[in-house]
Amino acid sequence: MNNMQNEEINKQEFNITLYTENHVGLLSQVASIFTRRKINIESLNTSPSEVEGIYRFNVVIIETDELMNKLIRHLEKLNGVIKAYYHSNNDVIWQEMALYKMPTSIIEEQLNVERLLRRYGARVVVIRKDYTVFEASGHREETDNLISILQPYGLIEFVRSARVAIIKKSDGFNSKLKEFERLNPLPDAYSEHFLNEITKGLIV
Repeated sequence: MNNMQNEEINKQEFNITLYTENHVGLLSQVASIFTRRKINIESLNTSPSEVEGIYRFNVVIIETDELMNKLIRHLEKLNGVIKAYYHSNNDVIWQEMALYKMPTSIIEEQLNVERLLRRYGARVVVIRKDYTVFEASGHREETDNLISILQPYGLIEFVRSARVAIIKKSDGFNSKLKEFERLNPLPDAYSEHFLNEITKGLIV
């Protein structure tokens, strides 16, 4: 077996968490790190974090553990990236949200809606004369299973969100930031130097 085959076997799904400042163009810079290395992004979500003024990226890729260490170092060199982590699926709690649009007439006549909602923890979002929209959340396999069930009944439209993930073993970025601020109080908003100092051994 050659090295390339070995690498493919050793690849797994990783969740990358980035804490960042709100810099214009940062998203494209993050994406370019993966593009240059020909790494496909499976999922990408950005949102405000628990700390005011600091944003959180959640990026899902399939790679080897060895490459992940190098990748994180490159990401942390980007201007505006405060801290970067990576975790396997076993180390995070994650969900994806999905919407399913179905013909209302089919639902009324052929589908046991109550059973469907109970089985997949889904809920009705909108009911119109010509269509009904369901919402369900879970892992990729769960939302995919619901697609396969609804497809024969005339699934009109389907969309799935990017993954959101919480790190299991973590005190959270907020508590670390507050501890740093307590030890090194600043009168105003966090400066870039202040945020950079957080990464020097405070967060693990």
